[in-house]
Amino acid sequence: MRFSVLILVILLAACSSTGVVQTGDDTYMIGKRSAQAGFGPPVKTQGAVYEEANEFCAQQQKTLETVKLDVTNSGFGKPGAVNLQFRCI
Repeated sequence: MRFSVLILVILLAACSSTGVVQTGDDTYMIGKRSAQAGFGPPVKTQGAVYEEANEFCAQQQKTLETVKLDVTNSGFGKPGAVNLQFRCI
């Protein structure tokens, strides 16, 4: 039972997102961890981050411009992560 609860807590924490955070005058970032099991790039997480950023810019009637994208592949005991810095232009 304890093991099941531990796995559930890890999976919920692995899906955490920062949401949109302003990092400069017109610059924002979103960071999100992947709940993906196994090895490889967190493609679904990357898509989710871009979707959230596009929605944020669309609310301002602007389009997204990527400033920097950092992707960390998942591995044994390590969830993948995506960090996107962007501007709305």
